[in-house]
Amino acid sequence: MLLKMSLTGIKSKLRDYLVLFSGLVMASGIFYMFESMATNEAFLKSNSIISSVVMIFHLGTVLLSIITMVYILYANSFLMTMRQRDYAMFMMLGAKGRKIAQMIFLETLFVGIFATVVGSGLGILLTSGVNQLLSEQLNVKVAHFSPVNTQALLFTGVFFVILFLISAFINAGTMIKKPILSLLKANDTPNVKKRNKALLLLETLGGIGFLAVGYFMMTQVMTLAMMALVIALITIVLGTYLVFHGVMIFVLQVLKGTTNFSLKKLNNFTLSQLNFRIQDYTRMLSLVAMLFALALGALTVGLGFRNEIPKMTEQNSPYDLILNNAQNFAPEKLDDLAIKDNTTYDQKENDTTVYYVKEQLNAHPLTGIDYTGNRPKKIQLTGDELAQDVQAMDSLRELELPEQKQKEHQLLDEAQFAALNLPETKLQVIQVKDFLKDLSKLQELTAENVKNNPSLQSEDNFSLGQKVDTYNVFNGMFSGFEFMGFFLGIAFLAMLASCLMFKILSGANSDVIRYSMLNKIGTRKSLLQKSIRKELAVLFLVPGLLGVCHVLFGLQMFTTLLSEPYGDLLVPFSIFFFLYLIYYLLTVWLYSGIVLKKVRQ
Repeated sequence: MLLKMSLTGIKSKLRDYLVLFSGLVMASGIFYMFESMATNEAFLKSNSIISSVVMIFHLGTVLLSIITMVYILYANSFLMTMRQRDYAMFMMLGAKGRKIAQMIFLETLFVGIFATVVGSGLGILLTSGVNQLLSEQLNVKVAHFSPVNTQALLFTGVFFVILFLISAFINAGTMIKKPILSLLKANDTPNVKKRNKALLLLETLGGIGFLAVGYFMMTQVMTLAMMALVIALITIVLGTYLVFHGVMIFVLQVLKGTTNFSLKKLNNFTLSQLNFRIQDYTRMLSLVAMLFALALGALTVGLGFRNEIPKMTEQNSPYDLILNNAQNFAPEKLDDLAIKDNTTYDQKENDTTVYYVKEQLNAHPLTGIDYTGNRPKKIQLTGDELAQDVQAMDSLRELELPEQKQKEHQLLDEAQFAALNLPETKLQVIQVKDFLKDLSKLQELTAENVKNNPSLQSEDNFSLGQKVDTYNVFNGMFSGFEFMGFFLGIAFLAMLASCLMFKILSGANSDVIRYSMLNKIGTRKSLLQKSIRKELAVLFLVPGLLGVCHVLFGLQMFTTLLSEPYGDLLVPFSIFFFLYLIYYLLTVWLYSGIVLKKVRQ
């Protein structure tokens, strides 16, 4: 009977439960996916590049766990606010507090378990696409990968069930302690307090000041290290709270005092609605702004690492392909490459020395890497420069076989080189027009070069001379951050937006009478709809803009890892705001359906 009543209660508030449900499903699905990647031993052992980013997936799980705990506890409290009138009615009809507590417990636990099951199924579907994603992003063949991971399923189930058990106990304990009258009148009781103007001004200045200090500290991470991060975290959190508790209310009061604006159409009503909401939504909007910054920051930095991989590869590899003993290599195998530059250097060697033709290096200077500055940069080295600079000769050694690197190097003129009675070999270096476009072919040719030169096959002789090797190393290091950033960004967005939606919808029933009264005195429905769009736009836009500010200043912390942290913001910002816009439009539609249900045209 209790289960039936709980299911009936869920059905009566199905629209509101679906908002919460979507965030829970997304959280549990991505949680499972991260754990599936991090605990699949056969997959990790057979893919050395991917195994190097296991800690990234574990880190993503920890971050998602913290945010999910806050989200579940917060969102469930909203659900109880929506249902408290129903529970009060049951108590008035004679239901015992113990039975009400059991019903609340079952209701909360049912939603949680169902969302976890559906989310785990979604996680399996997401994980099944990881094989292709990782193959494309890491450019390796993924072996022994299975989307169904029993250990990850068990861990996901246990984690979320524990969270919902805690939430169920909290909900049940809190609800039965409240008097029946307070439960019945909770939604009708205004909780807006008149603010002291001096204190409001102080909070406004404090909010701006705390944010300024926090943003400044983000630019000082390289000099102050952990102290800057701690100060930035504290001041930004305080500043965010005071922006909504002080700055927003101060701005709204200024706008209400501006008669040319406030008395136009329904602006005064909209401002009053916002003023009423902001004081009640302070903690919620602060949480949304911080989650927005985390979500957008994760997505931006993740995609930033993706753009960084080819840049770092290009900075550290002078040539796209190096062919040792190129005389044994069939030239037609290069036909599929879009070659920009193809240079061959003649070599002769004995037991102690490797000889090159100086004129060849003067005609086609060697491309080397200068590491003396803040960032590596390419330089051109002629034969004359190589002959005079012993250190510059290291750029030539980087292209050679292991046994050649240990020998002395001499640059001779053509006549002297031709007079040497030694076998001649060739070193061929190639640059293509588009490295990523020709990557698969370059990988095949690099593997063949290793096969043709047995000394390169030893792990002790591994070097980053070949560009594909450099690319694989950087790709293995940073692709995990890209992967984690994308999915964490989507998970945080789903939770913050659904949390804000739920908060707005939870107060919709108490707003019905206000819109009905305006309609009865002659206000057109189109004006009411416009007022709703403006009001909700502010509630969505302000935490979003504040989150953007947090991200723009927060990117300063990644200047050492990313060469251009602000170089390509259009893509992540466009993706994020498009998804955020969908949540806004959905909220407007749901809210309008509630408050304008009885409003005539």
